[in-house]
Amino acid sequence: MPRRGVIPRFSDLEVIALSLTAEKFSVDSESYLFSLLEEYKSDIPNLISRRQFNDRRKFTANLCEQIRKNIALAIDAGEDMFCVDSRPIPLCRFARAKRCKLGKNDYATAPSFGYCASQNCYFFGYKLHALCGINGVIHLYDMSKANVHDIHYLQDIKHEYSRITIIGDKGYLSTSVQLDPFETSEIRLEVPYQSNQKDWQPTFPPFAKARKRVETLFSQMVDQFMLCRNYAKQQVGLFARIISKVSALTILQYINFINNKPIGRGKYALV
Repeated sequence: MPRRGVIPRFSDLEVIALSLTAEKFSVDSESYLFSLLEEYKSDIPNLISRRQFNDRRKFTANLCEQIRKNIALAIDAGEDMFCVDSRPIPLCRFARAKRCKLGKNDYATAPSFGYCASQNCYFFGYKLHALCGINGVIHLYDMSKANVHDIHYLQDIKHEYSRITIIGDKGYLSTSVQLDPFETSEIRLEVPYQSNQKDWQPTFPPFAKARKRVETLFSQMVDQFMLCRNYAKQQVGLFARIISKVSALTILQYINFINNKPIGRGKYALV
């Protein structure tokens, strides 16, 4: 990436590769990562320090995201059916929320208190909103405050996509919510009906099965990539770590894709 001064010997792509490798092996502590790299110093002669790695990972986050988008398109370009959902990202225990200093200097992007209906619990932090294809590849994602309702993420989707079908949960049940993206970008929103609705209809079984795809992705990210455990001290560091986790998942899916393996088996991609 363009910068002033001397071009570093440890390239930006090597910084991204090291970050994604750490996420693949569930190493979420930079201190622990560089302690593991001590025995490989002879194989990585231009290895930078931990402080430089931390700064440059934030600096190259946008490049990492652009690479991830290109890889996602290479796997299933032309997809016209997607699933949308959100996942809480707590920053700390609920009782310690008022003492958390992360993001307090900027109210617009500061964490907040929120409620997760699927887990029936309150939390303090952010929400990760994701739009993934039927094959299980995340095409679009974003983070918001915990108190932001899921329906507001549709405003971002309708500016990026048109003439697609999105399968959502009951949080998108409102008629006005369903009509707005359709009138703007011809986006069809499929949402399961509630049992007390007048025009109740049974859920189309393939849609119900496809919706589990995005839930499985979130479960993989929480289990293998430790989505809900971050040691970031600043917002930019937190966002850079989230980008690395989602990118690492996409990279493993691409490795399975080119090797004709099920793309969902991320743990076995390098076996």
